[in-house]
Order: sequence, then structure tokens, then C-alpha cells
Amino acid sequence: MRDIVGLYLSPPEKALVLCVDEKSQIQALDRTQPLLPMRPGQIERRTHDYMRHGTTSLFAALEVKTGEVLGQCQRRHRSVEFRTFLRHIDANVPDSLDVHLIMDNYGTHKTPLIRRWLVRHPRFHVHFTPTGATWLNLVERFFAVITEKQIRRGVHRSTRELETAIYRYIEHQNQSPKPFIWTKTADQILANIARFCERTLDSGH
Repeated sequence: MRDIVGLYLSPPEKALVLCVDEKSQIQALDRTQPLLPMRPGQIERRTHDYMRHGTTSLFAALEVKTGEVLGQCQRRHRSVEFRTFLRHIDANVPDSLDVHLIMDNYGTHKTPLIRRWLVRHPRFHVHFTPTGATWLNLVERFFAVITEKQIRRGVHRSTRELETAIYRYIEHQNQSPKPFIWTKTADQILANIARFCERTLDSGH
């Protein structure tokens, strides 16, 4: 945790810090109506019935400093697809920069195939989030935003249509990106956890 928070608060020079993860099994849903109109006193509504037209997985890398996102949709979610995404990152980051990847301990990220690729690309440095602490990975905030603003609100009659909508959203965001700003130090986070544990123990539960 200290390693990752340190990258957020004081990123190294001549390097790029990327938060990497995948959002798998995104469904292409065709609803009877995409959104039902709002009226005074009436919240936004959606019809309950839908038809599913397949799924896709979004591999994403959020640049911590600028908020820009590299994204790639793939139909499967294996180490082979993850390696393809690493190649995509490698091709889009200038050769003069080191690359620090923040990602979770998911098995796809740690297979022999991925380990061999990382050995052959020494400018890549991996920082794994602790087990159960994916909240440390800022790309999760991007996944929450794109889910709320694009995926859930859209009607997609095919997987290709869904992927096009995802790419269009990423392109639009990258035109004027806004980074997520990390403010807490590792000591502050650990102190908050300690206080929570003390309150829990004192409650008798």
C-alpha cells in the first residue's frame, strides 16, 4: 500500500504511472426503451425487459497524472488478451519512459506468459494491490464512471455496437481528461483503519 500511495503522491520522473485492470463480462443489452423520460417529481426510469447480444471485456490503463485512458475491448478475458493489452500500452508509451503498472493480484496478471513478457520488457515495473484492496487502484473510479454514464444508459444491439460506444466514450473523455486526485498518505489510511478496528473491538462484536 505504501508503494502504491507513494506513486500517487510523488510519481517518479521520466516514468508513467498507469492503473491497469479489466472490466469483464460487459453485456450488450437492447432494452424496450433506453430511458423513460423524467417529469417533475419523477426520477429517470428504465424498462425491466431486455435482450442480451453478447458480452465484451474492457482492458483499461488510467494515466495517474493526466487522467487519460488507454482502452481495448476483447471478447475473452485471459492472459493472452492481457498480453495483447500490454503490447498496446508498450506501443503507445514513448520508449524514453519507464512504465509503472498498478494492478491487482488476479491470476491473469501473474501467469508464466505474462511473467515472461515482463522480463523481456524491463522498463515495465509492476505494483500489485494488496488482496482485497482493489480500492487502491484508481482505474476502478473510471470503471464506475463509464458504467454509470455510458454502459447502463445505452442500448446496444450487438457486441460491436457496445464496443464502439465504449471507444467513443474514452475518446471523448481523453479530449479534456480530468485526473482523480489522491490526497491521503499511507500513514493517514493506516491510522483510519486502526481507529476503525479499535471501535469495532470496543463495541463487543
